[in-house]
Amino acid sequence: MTDPQHPVAEPEYKDRTYRSSGGIAGGVLLLALGGWLGIDAMIRGEGRTPWLALAGLLLAVPIVVAFTVRPAVFANDDRLRIRNPFRTITLPWASVSGLRSGYSNEVFTQDGTKYQLWAIPVSLRGRKKAARRKSQGVAAGDPSVGGPGLRASLKSGRPETQRAAGDQIMDDLRELSELRASAKSAQGEPEVRWGYEILAPAVAGAVLLAVLLAVA
Repeated sequence: MTDPQHPVAEPEYKDRTYRSSGGIAGGVLLLALGGWLGIDAMIRGEGRTPWLALAGLLLAVPIVVAFTVRPAVFANDDRLRIRNPFRTITLPWASVSGLRSGYSNEVFTQDGTKYQLWAIPVSLRGRKKAARRKSQGVAAGDPSVGGPGLRASLKSGRPETQRAAGDQIMDDLRELSELRASAKSAQGEPEVRWGYEILAPAVAGAVLLAVLLAVA
């Protein structure tokens, strides 16, 4: 019998968060530059210039945020949540049929629907470097070169370093999917939510810009 003064806490699973540091850095730089130019035009501009600058900022800022700062992937024992530029997709592990790495990283659901993982970019240059490190490790008898993913790291007791960063993340997500797909808490159907907080200001900026250009 549960003591009402000491209730049993529900298990909490912290999300593993994956984001592109390069994308975020580039986005912040673009936002800073665009904000400086746009605000300067709004303050110092004459005639329709301030309105054009406002419309441009309303359109450009959400788009830049959507493709650079916003993308993220969150994974825990129950589900995979993908925050792409304009949508957020929540996939319980039971609904995931596979993850694929090619020229982009993708996840497939049981009904064949494909979603791209924008926050985990593919680096062909990184793959070449990783392959070169792996061949050097094999030649040196490195015990961490035992295969991709978490299992190889656990087997050797050392972090697996012979994979490109994006490919290593995908290996980890595949293993988590395989381990948790049959768990009761990981059952359910995919959910998709549109990012209206991005779409609404971008559409408003586009409409305002079109009106200003039309009445020129």
